[in-house]
Amino acid sequence: MTDVLLRQISTLLTMDDQGSEHADIDVRLRDGVIAEIGPGLAPDGAEIVHAAGCLVTPGLVNTHHHLYQTLTRAVPGGQDALLFGWLQTLYPIWARFGPEEMFISTQVGLAELALSGCTTSSDHLYLYPNGARLDDTIAGATELGMRFHPTRGSMSIGESDGGLPPDSLVEQEAAILEDCIRVVDTFHDAREGSMVRVGIAPCSPFSVSRGLMRDAARLARDKEVRLHTHLAENDEDIRYSEEMFGCRPGEYAEELGWTGPDVWHAHCVKLDASEIDLFARSRTGVAHCPCSNCRLGSGIAPVRQMRDAGVPVGLGVDGSASNDRASLVGEARQAMLLQRVSLGADAMSAREALRIATRGGAEVLGRDDIGQIAVGKRADIAIWDMSGIEAVGSWDAAALLLAGPALVRDLFVEGRQIVRDGQVTTIDFSAQIARANDLARALMA
Repeated sequence: MTDVLLRQISTLLTMDDQGSEHADIDVRLRDGVIAEIGPGLAPDGAEIVHAAGCLVTPGLVNTHHHLYQTLTRAVPGGQDALLFGWLQTLYPIWARFGPEEMFISTQVGLAELALSGCTTSSDHLYLYPNGARLDDTIAGATELGMRFHPTRGSMSIGESDGGLPPDSLVEQEAAILEDCIRVVDTFHDAREGSMVRVGIAPCSPFSVSRGLMRDAARLARDKEVRLHTHLAENDEDIRYSEEMFGCRPGEYAEELGWTGPDVWHAHCVKLDASEIDLFARSRTGVAHCPCSNCRLGSGIAPVRQMRDAGVPVGLGVDGSASNDRASLVGEARQAMLLQRVSLGADAMSAREALRIATRGGAEVLGRDDIGQIAVGKRADIAIWDMSGIEAVGSWDAAALLLAGPALVRDLFVEGRQIVRDGQVTTIDFSAQIARANDLARALMA
């Protein structure tokens, strides 16, 4: 692979351990890693990418998504529903999906994320209708060139057994565990610089049994992969836990082995002080999804309290049916604004919110090789053109979340350029968008 030299970067926001920021500096990318940082680096045959007038940041890290939902945005029956009613509206539509819907929705959804500066994304796929498999999403991400953390989700308690999902979308628990083993053995790569790492992710405490939660935790630890689920998303979630399990969600998670540095939970809007302390002591991660939490009226997650206590926190766009966008830089801005509206204007700075979107997400996903620009780290880099109207008059380019573009100019993943001049370069993006719209119209029929 030819070296790439990012030349004359106006502002470099590294997110390294020291929080270093640099002006008028170069960065060399070689063999998928950051090889050199400094002023006036010699070209030495490298491809030159001019970055004067640009802010350069680490690629953003998305810690929670349901990419298949890209085909079901703004569904009328779910636009104004709370979580449980929203799910019951959408389950019958999702039951009509198959392998192509999973592939196309993943590819288009990840491309949308890439345009917002994201280089690594997790995905929580918990339903497999009509022959769909996790393999379909991995194929879509691989072709696009995104770093991908797919999780093998599951649902095992249908309506007839008191669960939320229709019986047609649930699976037998033995089959779930068997397929978890298959996808981990087939796709998981634990090496530094890995492009695919698989996790195990029962959908939620209200859609799988206590036994499956325990077995999934045991299996994940045997395979040395991470665990993921939804937890404490809204008041309905808390009531369900207290009525069905006789305890709060955090207690339930701890009882079943679902706390620890290899676990991250989505949302956690309603964690109380004791649960925050539990997560901090156990180093259990949280995927904060502020736009989805607003969209579904779930509340404002106590992110300031979590971070002050030492809970690892990253950001997630959540599924495109509950956001209904996939902009990770937009998510970072929303996270900052919600903490301010809740606790005051000094509750979270633009730099801290961007750090949560980079280093924070990397920590939640168990990655120490991404999320920062430092020699030896992976070459996942976002270039933001600060010469446009969004940044006119800005005195501080690093305050991207206050004044700056919502879309990247260029994006590199593992040193490979997948966005150039605002266009996705690795797939026929226009054709995939057209196909996604065709599939969505078929689902509406």
